[in-house]
Formats: sequence, structure tokens, C-alpha cells
Amino acid sequence: MTQIVVTSDVYMVWNMKLKLLTLALLLPALLTACGGSGSSDSASAGDSENQLIALGETLFHDTNLSLDRTQSCATCHDPDHAFTDPSINGSGNVRSASVGDDGVSLGDRNTPTALYSASIPEFTYGTHQRFNSPREDYVGYIGGQFWDGRAATLEDQAGGPPLNPVEMNMPDKATVVARLRENVSYEENFTELFGANIFDDIDEAYLAMTQAIAAFERSADMSPFNSKYDKFLRGEYEYSPVSKAALGKARFFSQQFTNCATCHQLRPNGNEGETFSNYEFHNIGVPVNTGLRTANGSDEGFTDTGLAAIDAVSDEPDTSELEGKFRVPTLRNVGVTAPYMHNGVFQSLDTVIRFYDRHLTNSTNGINPETGVEWAAPEVAANVSFPELRQGTALSENDIEGVVCFLYSLTDEQYEHLLPEDAEECGL
Repeated sequence: MTQIVVTSDVYMVWNMKLKLLTLALLLPALLTACGGSGSSDSASAGDSENQLIALGETLFHDTNLSLDRTQSCATCHDPDHAFTDPSINGSGNVRSASVGDDGVSLGDRNTPTALYSASIPEFTYGTHQRFNSPREDYVGYIGGQFWDGRAATLEDQAGGPPLNPVEMNMPDKATVVARLRENVSYEENFTELFGANIFDDIDEAYLAMTQAIAAFERSADMSPFNSKYDKFLRGEYEYSPVSKAALGKARFFSQQFTNCATCHQLRPNGNEGETFSNYEFHNIGVPVNTGLRTANGSDEGFTDTGLAAIDAVSDEPDTSELEGKFRVPTLRNVGVTAPYMHNGVFQSLDTVIRFYDRHLTNSTNGINPETGVEWAAPEVAANVSFPELRQGTALSENDIEGVVCFLYSLTDEQYEHLLPEDAEECGL
């Protein structure tokens, strides 16, 4: 297998490549419209890109693209809730997994935020440098959309939910395209952007839909970088040196005290554009969400093997070392996007930090505070990433509060009002 060296600069190149690809798809329409070159071409290219983004945003919110016309992308990725699903279950908690278009079907994984998804590189195998970590450089699978990386690109991801029977539940691409053609505005935009014959080929029309949605997800509004941490990097905000958040920031980026940065730091300290994920794959020993499994009717004994089950790794001679591994999520807006882990098994950030801390020498966090009993066994116990998890020293209560407060400071300003009440004690 060819190994690719992945650096933070490469992530930027990938994103630029995807943007250029989007523009390249528009070239036939641009040539027809402009008939020339120069500044008018540049203006037309910008107009067409904006048109594509606007189309994608409309498609993102269109419930007609689900079988019963009740669910859109925005239903589970609500823009008012940091593009996650805020719906509540019967216990009064945010659902661990989203309900499908039929009002009954329930998946087995938590809905991740769609924010900053444009920063996730295409699925690949490679190596990259780690920061603030004594661990060696990472070698393995990187990136891809969904928790298991099964969609290589944003376009691939956008094409999944409409055809997923537990999500938007459309029977096939032809039915989706037929729904698109019910909308006169879509007809006009698709033919203008992708050519007069775009609807002659079902696969091409479906692909065009995914390209528009992906263009919206790559737009600046979907990666705002306007949290207090971002403002700190730009010299627009200062963490009070005596605040809990300042303590948490120091702990987060410390090689001595925590293992956070090993997997949740993409760039060197102080660099803008930090997404707080390096997009590695790890099995961190997350237990089964028994309540979710009961609710969604999973077969007894079912195991979610994560990365090991996707088509892209099927040529591996042995996928057992990939079982239970999921892509490291971004920590941006993590303070307002509960529940946590790939299966939504934990409700609070405090619980998550204690879950990690339990692996460290002298840790006193042997009890899950949400259940009042010892932590449940990992769903996949054979290949937990203990070298990464056991790096660092046990945290004090002040340290835990501080790390949670620092994570609150990664909330984009338009979502700060969603932070829990204890954020007021963080000194932000």
C-alpha cells in the first residue's frame, strides 16, 4: 500500500483542490455565458460559485428530497443548533441518534456536526505529524466523511442520506431526481450550472445535486472560525490568566498533563484554522449504548466495527486491527453538540473527560457519573488505543473543570447562547 505523508499544509491543498473541482464542473456553463476571458470571466465564475452555494443551501433544507417529505439534511443538521440534531427523546435528553423520515426508524450512530466538514481530508492511508505529544507520528487511515470514513469526499457524503432507509428513505436516485424536477427553480439552476442536458442522465443529475450540497458545506459560513479561541489567535480576545478556561487551555496543549492534543490538534500551536482533530482513526473503548440499541431494535450480539466494515478497506488481508475504530471528530462547538461519542452514549463533556482520565495512573475516575457504576466494557476490546489513551497524568477536579471550560471557548459566537449554565463560571 502506498503511504502518503499528510501535513497541515496538505489538508489546505486538499480543500483548495475540491474548490477548484467545483469550479471546473461549472466551466461549460461559464464559457457559454461569457464567451471571453479576463475580469468578466472572474466575475462570472464568482457569480456561478455563489449560485451553486445558494442552490446547495436550498437543497440542504428541502424536505421534498425524503420519501414522506418530512426530512431534509437540515432536520438532523439544524443550523440553529450548530448543525446537529437537537431533538429530545422520552427521557428529556438529546437523542443519541436521529429518527428517520418515516418517524420510526432510528440509526445506531450520533449525528455529527456538519460544520467544518470541508476541512476533513479525503479518505486515505498515510502518516502525519502530531503536535504537543510524545507519541510518534501517526501512520494509518485518515479522513473521510461519516464516523467510519466510508464517504471519501463531501460529494459522496451528500449522496448517502437520501437513499438511506433509516434516514430520508428514497428508493433510488431516479426518484430523487424526479423530486428535483418538480421544482421549476431547480430545473433552471441545474441546467444553467451543469448544462441543458443535465437531467438526461439520472446519475449525472444526482451527482450534480451532491456537488451543490458539497459547495454549500465548503462555503465560509460553514467554517466560521469565530470562537473566542479564534479571536485569541487574532489578538481580539484574551483568556483571563486566573480563569478556569486558561487553566484548561494550558492543560489541553500540554505534553505532560493530558493526551488531548495527540489526536485533537491539526496544526502547530498558534496557527489559525485549527480544527481540533487530526482525523486519525482510533478505538477509544467506547461502550455499547444499550438504550439506543434497545430503541433501534438492533440484532442481539450486533457489533459496530466502524472502520473495519467499510468498502475502502475490504482489500486488507486482515481488518481485525481496524475494528472499533472511528474517525476523531472536531472539538469545535463541542460544548453545544451533546451527546458524545460515535453512538451518543455520554450526555456531558464532564463525563467524556472522566472517561478519558480513567486510563491514567492514579486516576480516581473509576465510576461513570451518568450511571453511578463502573464504566461499561468497550464494545470492541481487542485493539483499544492504549498507547495514546495512557499518555499523561491523572487530572484534578480543577483540571477537569478547566478542560471543559476551554472546550466551551471553542464555540462559535453564534452558538454561545446554547452553552450550558456552568459556562458562566469559566471566566470566558
